[in-house]
Amino acid sequence: MSNNIEETKQMIEDGSLSIGIEFGSTRIKTVAVDENCVTVATGSFEWENQFLDGYWTYSINDVWVGLQKSYREMADYVKREFGVAIQRVKSIGISGMMHGYLAFDDKDDLLVPFRTWRNNNANTAAGILSKAFGVNIPERWSIAQLYQSALEDAPHTSKVSYMTTLSGFVHWYLTGERVLGVGDASGMFPIDPKTGGFREDLLEQFNTIFHQRGFKQDIRELLPRVLSAGGNAGYLTAEGARLIDSERELEPGAPLCAPEGDAATGMVATNSVAPRTGNVSAGTSIFSMIVLDHPLKRVYPEVDLVTTPAGHEVAMIHANNCTSDINAWMDVFAEVLDAMGVDYSKDELFTRMFETALDGDPDLGRLLSYGYVSGEFITDVPKGFPMLIRDVDSKFTLANLMKTHIFSAFSTLKIGIDLLKHNEAMEIESMVGHGGIFKTERVAQSFLAAALESPVSVMQTASEGGAWGIAVLARYLIDVKEGVTLADYLQEKAFGDADALVIEPKKEDLETFREYIKKFEMGLPVERSAGEYLN
Repeated sequence: MSNNIEETKQMIEDGSLSIGIEFGSTRIKTVAVDENCVTVATGSFEWENQFLDGYWTYSINDVWVGLQKSYREMADYVKREFGVAIQRVKSIGISGMMHGYLAFDDKDDLLVPFRTWRNNNANTAAGILSKAFGVNIPERWSIAQLYQSALEDAPHTSKVSYMTTLSGFVHWYLTGERVLGVGDASGMFPIDPKTGGFREDLLEQFNTIFHQRGFKQDIRELLPRVLSAGGNAGYLTAEGARLIDSERELEPGAPLCAPEGDAATGMVATNSVAPRTGNVSAGTSIFSMIVLDHPLKRVYPEVDLVTTPAGHEVAMIHANNCTSDINAWMDVFAEVLDAMGVDYSKDELFTRMFETALDGDPDLGRLLSYGYVSGEFITDVPKGFPMLIRDVDSKFTLANLMKTHIFSAFSTLKIGIDLLKHNEAMEIESMVGHGGIFKTERVAQSFLAAALESPVSVMQTASEGGAWGIAVLARYLIDVKEGVTLADYLQEKAFGDADALVIEPKKEDLETFREYIKKFEMGLPVERSAGEYLN
């Protein structure tokens, strides 16, 4: 064995690894990092959302099955490579999809199936709360989901004793602590940047309108305790250790950082937690996070105000749809290869298909795509219908098809960002892309640069994403020193030697995207009408 392997083996035996586990929209991923935030091993489990009884949801059973399988794949890799089992760890962090609705009664039983960020059912409640609070409340926020249930007199509403997000739910079962990181908490209820907690004036205001509908609960008692990065959020219990590790090798006792949302861990993974930095996270959904150095002048329905894990205010523009339709097309291409008996890997298929997009025509062959698997608030589409539109004389080639799909994946986000650019004096010093869509070098990154009309960088940690980000937050928990901010820690510890590929937008791509967006917006009535006639 090399000295490096021997050193890592000793570190594992000493219990010096930190573990990050993220419940993303398509994968549950586990990442183990060393004391320098360098990845030692990873594991993953693929899962899918389901549309059941009118709501997008995930199986709670899959939460625990996926947690164990993801962790076990990582732990088995460690055994193979280093000849030692993971028994003790230095710290743990849990991350998950932001927003949504997990409501429990006083016996800790789940009252309704988990409702994810993807649901567009709370438009009425979101409008009422936004007007009452003077703050944009998106319908995917937990408070909007609760109030929509109240408006509908849903039977479970009066029984709600506690509600949290996916990361908060898993953390609660691992530690017994009802706590949430400020980044994830900012997708439940508005945060006061001065205190780092929920806004007291709006809590009281919500109680008033909630009680007017006949409900008795105090919203303060329904929400988790809020912690900023570096705060201790409890310790892994014996039951929690068994929930993670089915082989029962992992010992209890490790401290956990505050559970966070995938938007917050994405900011960590891209070193975008300081003012005037930003990132784009692209997966099943796509969102940009721009850390503000001054408050916005106006309230925008298209812009969420959330926070970094350290509590800095962030302008978040979130689109529900990004890669789902692309993935569906890839599945069809895979079926063709399977039918022809071609030997290939999934990674190779995605790489080759994405690379063809670079050869697409400047006008994309006059193709138009709406990758809307679900509804989209920014473009006022209540229900999604994936749609590909082409003229009879369009140049329908593989290159143009792939280029169109990737352009479409970024189009709704561009519409939202352009809104802020035109109305607010925002300064962005850096924009970083992360997520699986950037795994094929230069392709999606080049098109995103054209969409944002600014340079975009992608780091080596981009494909590891939020799981690595929450592992770093777990590391920060035990390394934090007085006066050292999260931004300082990331710069010095996690990104000191990081390599990044920076791409400037090409002039021809800028013009191509501007023309495509015009066509995209003009065609939106066709996408909306699909819901009217085909639903």
